[in-house]
Amino acid sequence: MASLSQHRVYIPTTARANQYILAEFVPSADLYARFSNIQQCYERLARQLFSSCDEYELHNVHLIANDKLPVVRFHEESYCLQTEKQILFFYNPRYHEAHKCIYDSSKPSKKIRLLFLATGEDLRANAAIFHTRVKKVLEYLQSTLLIDETAIKVRDHQHLTYDLFAKAKGCKESYGYKLRGLYPRYQSRHCTLPAEHNEMTYTTFAIPITRTIKTQFHHLLNKPTFTEFYQYFYDAFIQQCAAKNLHLAAMIANGTMPIIRNSKTDNNDGNHELQKLSFSTDDQKTQYSHYWHDEKLVDSLHFVIVASEKDEQGIGHGRFMNQVESVIRTLIEPLSINKERQDITVRFFQHINHYL
Repeated sequence: MASLSQHRVYIPTTARANQYILAEFVPSADLYARFSNIQQCYERLARQLFSSCDEYELHNVHLIANDKLPVVRFHEESYCLQTEKQILFFYNPRYHEAHKCIYDSSKPSKKIRLLFLATGEDLRANAAIFHTRVKKVLEYLQSTLLIDETAIKVRDHQHLTYDLFAKAKGCKESYGYKLRGLYPRYQSRHCTLPAEHNEMTYTTFAIPITRTIKTQFHHLLNKPTFTEFYQYFYDAFIQQCAAKNLHLAAMIANGTMPIIRNSKTDNNDGNHELQKLSFSTDDQKTQYSHYWHDEKLVDSLHFVIVASEKDEQGIGHGRFMNQVESVIRTLIEPLSINKERQDITVRFFQHINHYL
């Protein structure tokens, strides 16, 4: 959406806000030894967790002890699905509630994860309150059942999801966001975070490889490999990023889901389901990368643009998002996409992590 102010981005009022907090720790052998079996350990921890959550009105919480990565998405119906590497939670924060304990009783989990899903209305406005309540639950666990365990790492995830073509589909209203960083937002709402923390802000979007796009690019798709097809999109994407001074970006076209991390704590890694991308947000160097299989045509091209520390400027990420939207619009302008019928889903993510 065009912005009248470079520090505000105007996002459709149909945008969905979401927030979840993932707390994790490495359980010690002593913790498991205190119980007759693994199942008893997890269920005792779950009872104490859910009891405390009831006290602080946290209505959608899950204990996960099977070493799978939780992925959270919006859906009008509530689902919990598992793959080899992931556990996917689909829910609508307006009305879905659940307290579940999910574990593999055949072997001890390397990490125990506690997933807190925000519920109710105005999630973004109430994000600091939600974080404070989760923190109180974790502090209670750390002072009781987990008193001798390693420090708990807290990852707060927030995102806004919207269709870039919402206006073409009849949504005429928008709201101007400054998209302030999580740390100053929380501080202004009296939610104290440790000075030692890491923040990541980034945007993702995907271009589906539809029948019309296959027809448009048949001259590249009919070649022995798909290298030139992927290279066309990657070159166009990077050219636009460079023009907008966006120096942290990646294209993923290998059938995996990108997960974004700070290079201070994680390295690039991947498997057949996930592609971990690590970026240094305080480095002035350009960090562009791509991942694809020459002989495999994927259903969608995934793109990631990460904000550097200078992009926040103490005001917010509104200007960053205006630049990102400009990149996306320029990239898709030559493509055979029906704006009234097809969606280009944009997700703006803000993450902050720290130890309790």
